[in-house]
This record gives sequence, structure tokens and C-alpha cells, in this order.
Amino acid sequence: MVEDMANSRYRLLGFEKSNSLAVVMVVSTGKVVKIKLGDLIKSEVMDDFNKIEVKDVYRKFYSGGQALTAYEISDRHERSWMTYVALNLALFAIYIFTNVSAAKLVYLEYFEVVVTPGVFLYPLTFLIVDLLNESYGLRLARRAILFAFASNAFILVLLTVTGHLPGLPTWKLDESYSEVISHVSSALLASSVSFLFSEYVNSYLLCKIKKLTSSRFLFLRVFFSTFFAVIIDSFIFCFIAFYGAMDNSDILNIVYVQIAIKLCFAVFNVLPAYGARSLFRKYVAGAQVA
Repeated sequence: MVEDMANSRYRLLGFEKSNSLAVVMVVSTGKVVKIKLGDLIKSEVMDDFNKIEVKDVYRKFYSGGQALTAYEISDRHERSWMTYVALNLALFAIYIFTNVSAAKLVYLEYFEVVVTPGVFLYPLTFLIVDLLNESYGLRLARRAILFAFASNAFILVLLTVTGHLPGLPTWKLDESYSEVISHVSSALLASSVSFLFSEYVNSYLLCKIKKLTSSRFLFLRVFFSTFFAVIIDSFIFCFIAFYGAMDNSDILNIVYVQIAIKLCFAVFNVLPAYGARSLFRKYVAGAQVA
């Protein structure tokens, strides 16, 4: 329980040796502030640090800034940032896949519904954003969302341009390629707007619930943040993509099917969230003080 309560509000990022300052991140907003070591020791911020952070602050203060800690500039925390990059790439890859696979419709005969392959993997983006929030704070999580959005938009713009390039008349796949790219590009606006809104809501609710529960009950914030984000994402995407082309009743049926499928995956996101947090603490955060 002590570990679960740690770093609910503040996290130590490092020190500025020349000015005897500690660099601290506000977890809920991602804001970075610099505090004099003497003032930091007397403040409530210390109450939220974990044992390792408290130990290093005192070592740095009583040594006059000479003692080496796990937060020195020579320790670049490469494993932590490589993990951040890997999560960014996973978010980007799944987001790209959901847009490209929109050209393929899957008919589930047993349920008599039609969906796209992306609906089965898209809920994983909420899990990745949850992990980014838990480990790196709200600001870096939102930067990852913007990075995925910008990268997706850039790739689809390039694909749209290639669709208008003159093709070889004898090449059988030229017409099919243009049709697929046109279909994928048409979904860009809907997916981009729904992605930004839903992921921002997801990250905000996760941090808000984390603050209200004092960093306890991970399953609550993972499930409820994903629950509301899935509803927002499905409504925005379906109505932007199909409004005017289908009856509102048919659009609502698609929305309900998407919400049901995504929520099933949201339930299963809880266990991977616990496992990922445990691995991060053991192999990433623990490596920084090794």
C-alpha cells in the first residue's frame, strides 16, 4: 500500500547542482517546477515522495550538492525514455492500423453486425494512454496523443497525394489502390476528431480519479476513464463519418455495437494495466536507482 500511495501528486525528476535546486513534476498536470532544496525539505512535497526520492533529496542537501544520486545528469534514464518511445510507437501503430483497416468490413454472422477490424484493437490505445499517464504524467501522455494524431495525418496526406499520381494503365492494382486510399482518407476527419477528444477525456479522467482516490484502486480509474472515452469516441466517429449517408437510427445501431465491443476490451484492460505498472516499477523505475 505504501508503494501504491507514493507519487500521487509530485515526482522528483532531478537536481540543478549549480543552483542547489530540485526539479519536481506535478503529476496531475505534468508541470515542472524548480524548488530550493532547503525549501523542499520543509514543504509538503516531501510527504508525497517515495523513500528513494526522500533519501536522495537529503543526501543532496546535507552534502552541499556534492553527493551523487540516481538523478544526476550522467544518468540519462535511458530505459525509462526508451519505454516512453516504445509506448508512443505502439499508440501510433494501432492508430494507423485502425484507419487503414477501415477499408475492410467484417461481418459477424452470429451477431448480425458489421464492424471494421480496428474496433477490436482500438481500445488498446486507451490502455497505452493510461500507462503513459501512470508512469510519465498528464503532459507527456498528451504529447504522445498529439504525436500519434500528427503522424497519422501526415501519412494519410502522403497516401492521398500518391492516389492522384498518374498510374501505369496496364497495372491491375492501380484502380483498387486509389479506391482504398480514397476510402481511408475519407475517414481521416472522423477518426482524428474522435481520437483527440476521446483520448484527452481518457487522460484527464484518469488523472482526476487518481487524485480523488490518492493513487489507489487502479482498476477504477482504468475502467471508468476508458468507459467514458469509448462512448465519446464511438458517437463522434460514427456521426461524423456516416451522418447524411445513413439514417440516424442505423448510425445509433453502429454506435451501440462499437461501444459494446470496446467496453468488453476495456474490462480486459485492467489486468494488463496492473501487470505493466508492476513491470515498469521493477525494470524501469528500479533500474534508475540501481
